[in-house]
Amino acid sequence: MRFTKMHGVGNDYIYVDAARERVPNPSRLARAISDRRTGVGSDGLILIAPSKRADFRMIMYNADGSESAMCGNGIRCIGKYVYERKLTKKKTIDLETKSGVVRLDLRVRKGKVDEVTVDMGKPRPIPPQFHVRADGRTDRLEASVEVENLTLRGTVISMGNPHFVVEVEDPDLFPVERFGPAIERHPDFPSRVNVEFVRVLGGGRVRQRTWERGSGETLACGSGACATAVALQEAGRVGSRVPIDLRGGTLLIERAPDGRVLMTGPVAEIFRGEWLHSTANARRATSLK
Repeated sequence: MRFTKMHGVGNDYIYVDAARERVPNPSRLARAISDRRTGVGSDGLILIAPSKRADFRMIMYNADGSESAMCGNGIRCIGKYVYERKLTKKKTIDLETKSGVVRLDLRVRKGKVDEVTVDMGKPRPIPPQFHVRADGRTDRLEASVEVENLTLRGTVISMGNPHFVVEVEDPDLFPVERFGPAIERHPDFPSRVNVEFVRVLGGGRVRQRTWERGSGETLACGSGACATAVALQEAGRVGSRVPIDLRGGTLLIERAPDGRVLMTGPVAEIFRGEWLHSTANARRATSLK
């Protein structure tokens, strides 16, 4: 099975063209191929499939094999993948996700896509499976959780997947690896949750670290950056145009007058390879370049 490893500001995924490659058990494959010791190593697996509603369809699995609705950084990389492999000539692409259709605008230089803007749409009404107090009507919910005798207050936002945005004094020093998994699996979040630990900096910038459900701490989270911008904008803490500094780089999040959230950031291909299916050892990959 041929694959490509790509990343958006450090959020790395394995990409497979599902129209050309057979993937019989993507959940199991995601666990094996994402392993950073015995696999290729990634935050998850993304399949690019045909769509009846859009130009392409995104099917995403986290590193633990659980299926996810979307990933902002993963979406941007799909734009680079399909354009540079000549699967499309379009520089504006509609992509189907489990959370709906999103639009990608590609910046192309000398035939290569180096940056993509994604129209992530408006924040969605929060369903009860995202938080026990959600009513399915509001798109912003203030909440608090008790973890290890510490009360953490934050904002629940749905960008098609659940996020809990928590302001902390210093994200770089905060014990994300300790509190992240506890919040992810807190009973108040029935379907688990992505957690953003953030701080507003000078000049309207924001510093963010993310604990992603199903993948652990990642170098970046695109939908999480969107959720962070929305939560802080609604609280009057930042303006409509927010640079968000993540561990892997910076994303620019803009809020359109009608409430849509636009995310712009770089994309990069790391390498291509072939995953060798074997009953003796299903965890082998060989580089093609």
